[in-house]
Amino acid sequence: MAYDKNNIFAKIIRGEIQSKKIYEDDDVLAFHDIAQAAPVHAIVVPKGEYVSFDDFVRNAAAEKIAGFFKKVQAIAAQLGADKNGYRLITNHGKNASQSVPHFHVHIIGGRPLGALLPGDAHVR
Repeated sequence: MAYDKNNIFAKIIRGEIQSKKIYEDDDVLAFHDIAQAAPVHAIVVPKGEYVSFDDFVRNAAAEKIAGFFKKVQAIAAQLGADKNGYRLITNHGKNASQSVPHFHVHIIGGRPLGALLPGDAHVR
């Protein structure tokens, strides 16, 4: 799948669409999700043109990948999600319900999150 320069996250990165920013540097932007699923719900995106997790890991430099995930952890801590636990979610492709074709990670926490998938009998 080719990168769509007009996806919503690309527009947020360019400043064409407003967001409630949490963190920004030359490589990463983090902002609050407008459809929060929990008290802590942030989206973290690399500023490069990566469609999905697979695209990011295959095509970004190793230091960019490591730096991105170190920043995800730092943002989770900044939001206080590290105190009682949080979940990281990234979806790849149609079957995983990826809704925006720009690699991103959701940081979700601030309450008990329950099962990983609807219908799971127990928390793993």
